[in-house]
Amino acid sequence: MAFLGGTIGNLLPGQRAAFLASVRARLGPGDAFLLGTDLVKDPGVLHAAYDDAAGVTAAFNKNVLAVLNARLGANFDLSSFEHVALWDPVQEWIEMRLRSDERQIVTLPGIGLTVPFAEGEEMRTEVSAKFRPGGVAAELSAAGFTMQHWWTDTGAQFGLSLSVPA
Repeated sequence: MAFLGGTIGNLLPGQRAAFLASVRARLGPGDAFLLGTDLVKDPGVLHAAYDDAAGVTAAFNKNVLAVLNARLGANFDLSSFEHVALWDPVQEWIEMRLRSDERQIVTLPGIGLTVPFAEGEEMRTEVSAKFRPGGVAAELSAAGFTMQHWWTDTGAQFGLSLSVPA
């Protein structure tokens, strides 16, 4: 089984553990699991990637509000939210947030929800965890895997591990 692209970083630790355990439950003798992970790197590099000067990531982040407007009849004013990307050195992840530029009340009729926002209040829209080789091995081991191989690109920016059921 292969799970590439660093997508596992968008899961919180408990969700990652559950996901890895479910993968392990589906594999039998002779099977293997190839996992791609985005590695911890300089916070300046990460910030530039998640808060790019062209505003691509900001537009991507605000798109969640547009989807809520379209799918749930919400009334988010995209122009009243600012994209924020923060590195959390303890969790070793980037948090993408949207910060309300003003006091406002948003309604989401499709789910019967009304949400007041204070000026400056933030909502987290995504986490993107970054990993270290030892942490990847530990999470895989906790899920019942044994890591057999570890590869990185020449800059050690991304990792690829091959594991087998323990």
